[in-house]
Amino acid sequence: MECCSCYIAENNRKWLSINTLFVSVGVKNLDELRRYDPKLIADYYRQRPLTVVARATAVLVSFLLFGLGIWGDRLFKKNNQFKRASQLRKLVTDLGPGTIKIGQALSTRPDLLPKEYVEELTKLQDQLPPSDNALAFERIRLELGRPAQQIFAQIDTIPVAAASLGQVYKAKLRTGETVAVKVQRPNLVGKLTLDLMILRWFASNFSKWLPLNLGHDLSTIVDEFGSKLFEEIDYENEASNAERFATYFKNDQHVYIPKIYREYSSRRVLTLEWIDGIKLTDIEGVRSAGLDMESLIRIGVESGLRQLLEYGFFHADPHPGNLFAMRDGRMAYIDFGMMDQLDENTKETLVGSIVHLINREYKALAEDYIHLGFLAEGTDVEPLVPALESVFGDIIGQKVSDFNFKSVTDRFSDFVYDYPFRVPAKFALIIRSVITQEGIALSLSPDFKIVEIAYPYVARRLLTGESPRLRQRLVEILFKGGKFQWHRLENLVQIAGTGGSLDLLPTAQLGLQSLLSKDGSFLRESLVMALTEGDRLHTKELGSLWNLVSPNIKPREIVASAISGLRERFAPTSKP
Repeated sequence: MECCSCYIAENNRKWLSINTLFVSVGVKNLDELRRYDPKLIADYYRQRPLTVVARATAVLVSFLLFGLGIWGDRLFKKNNQFKRASQLRKLVTDLGPGTIKIGQALSTRPDLLPKEYVEELTKLQDQLPPSDNALAFERIRLELGRPAQQIFAQIDTIPVAAASLGQVYKAKLRTGETVAVKVQRPNLVGKLTLDLMILRWFASNFSKWLPLNLGHDLSTIVDEFGSKLFEEIDYENEASNAERFATYFKNDQHVYIPKIYREYSSRRVLTLEWIDGIKLTDIEGVRSAGLDMESLIRIGVESGLRQLLEYGFFHADPHPGNLFAMRDGRMAYIDFGMMDQLDENTKETLVGSIVHLINREYKALAEDYIHLGFLAEGTDVEPLVPALESVFGDIIGQKVSDFNFKSVTDRFSDFVYDYPFRVPAKFALIIRSVITQEGIALSLSPDFKIVEIAYPYVARRLLTGESPRLRQRLVEILFKGGKFQWHRLENLVQIAGTGGSLDLLPTAQLGLQSLLSKDGSFLRESLVMALTEGDRLHTKELGSLWNLVSPNIKPREIVASAISGLRERFAPTSKP
């Protein structure tokens, strides 16, 4: 089999050299593409059938021979998991950037692949063979207008990291700052578009034969993947993403975003601040630096939640190669090529869906799926309720700490095959992002439960809701069938105080403003009914609630906040 593997690798190199030769003829047109355009790409390769046949044959033969090796292991009952995993990584590497990106995605899915395969594919994140240094330095000269030696006071001749789309050199500016110079691989657009075109053709013609329940054409998923890839290879877009991301965390003492040096950057070269950090997966390195693992986990999870539920602008590729523990205890993000955006309504629906899941409100959860695009408008959710209960009921358990996101997604993956679900592209990125962060956290702390951080955060957001819609979500949670749910309020307050103090000032001020507003009549009536429900004053419930919140009560600040709210409510409005 070793000789066979060598044969595969040698033939892959030959096929790739043929592809490069063909793609280089007229590649200038493709190289100028700023956005993914499947029609234009298909038209381009329709004029180059030999290029397509060569590439498709190389991929097909390579995976066919690899599959035969696995079949032989099973036939002769041999355990060659480590060997096959290494062969798969080398095969994917030889096949180029498009295949590598798929391998990287699989490296974050231990639920889909055996441990040995995941460990090998993880090396695809930043341990790939670099492209020729001469080509990389020529790229710097073409993009920035001068040779690298004239631009930088010093630049290493060997890259410190090599990924699927580019490689990174450590350098020093003439002003003294240490920087990372990210240089795109040669012929990248030609290689990616060729793979995308072949993959799209396959998806369009064979998806109906595959055991998939996607809710829409598989070619649509390929197009979404292609669009994201084109965003990722545009370093000007990445620079803008990094700068925008930094504005959200500028006042955060725990998260660090490297500075971008625009004057030394272009569409295919990106110069950014050098991060002196430790990969989060380097457990020994983290420990030897004296860093608190629990603190790093909390920073990672809470910063991820803030991206999704507050800012709506999130890092969609937080794999271990893109997250670093800094020696002062902060966590640094790098690589902002793959980002995405959520609107306000989606953010607020996500908050509500998490609470509905924890509270076992499965009908409300099914309705959330409609609002989020997992189910089509008008879908009858009644048949889904018992199914959702059977899927999620025993996972969540009696305690919040029993919840595990990966176990939920595993069950959900089985569930969607029997019902008209589809996973929107945006949420595929979110799921991948959360699973990856949970996987990193589990590698640092095997007993980690993501919901122990996530649910307190969601509860705090609900109780201190900064938008009318978020406050409405809180009302929907606290009132059921016209009755006030005291236990839910107690749970929210108790959970919100987990892992940190709950600041009641925003809650008091916003609550008072809501009660006194023109639209607050329903709240006022509901509050009176809640306090006198059942022809009695609910002093016991109020007492339990007081015991929870009293440690955080600062009377003078609460009174000052209330007076401020009253002044704002009754302040005279100026006439135009």
